[in-house]
Amino acid sequence: MSDLNKLESREGQRVPEVSWPCRVGENWETKNSSDIFNGRKVIVFSLPGAFTPTCSSTHLPRYNQLAGVFKKLGIDEICCVSVNDTFVMNAWLADQESENITMIPDGNGDFTRGMGMLVGKQDLGFGERSWRYSMLVNDGVVEKMFIEPNKPGDPFEVSDADTMLAYLDPSVKAPEEVALFTKIGCPYCKKAKELLTANGYEFEEIQLGRDATLASLKAVSGRETVPQVFIGGKHIGGSDDLEAWLSA
Repeated sequence: MSDLNKLESREGQRVPEVSWPCRVGENWETKNSSDIFNGRKVIVFSLPGAFTPTCSSTHLPRYNQLAGVFKKLGIDEICCVSVNDTFVMNAWLADQESENITMIPDGNGDFTRGMGMLVGKQDLGFGERSWRYSMLVNDGVVEKMFIEPNKPGDPFEVSDADTMLAYLDPSVKAPEEVALFTKIGCPYCKKAKELLTANGYEFEEIQLGRDATLASLKAVSGRETVPQVFIGGKHIGGSDDLEAWLSA
């Protein structure tokens, strides 16, 4: 286990050779670090635990959201590492709908320990977990590493997806976050989704009756009709409003 005061960058060093037992459907399969990293460019972000607040609200979703941008910049895979078992990681992946991320269940902490990032979180009842960090691995060698500072709590300042994007290409502008309120069978919602997709926008769909209520929609938009589109935190409106906004 690493001393928090001695967390060191592993830039220029090879990642550990580790195998992870993974549950895929009803079967057990083994993932090997060599298969993931050798001859490939891979982004890794590691965090204290699945289903924890910062990990679920920001860390994982933003990497998933920017996956298409990273792919255009030559990244072959984005991996999330946590000292959790494969069942927990699979459940978290399904809960977060983060289909662009490969979950690495480092349940025994072997990879995290090999990276020098295994720390004690007994004060939270977590036992030994990963310190929060991210890295770019090029053909099995750590090219760049962003390690969160040694501060109380769970700092989240440098291992985020936008920091990694800025390192890869500072000229690339991250896409704006888009939220779309819809309901089943709504033709105007279908039109809004088609407009967003045609213009290269990825969006989070919030379906009334499943993800939100009419009261929630009215509270955030001031309207009771769908669709309602938000881009970069700005309320655009319905499908006609969206079409006009895109044309402008």
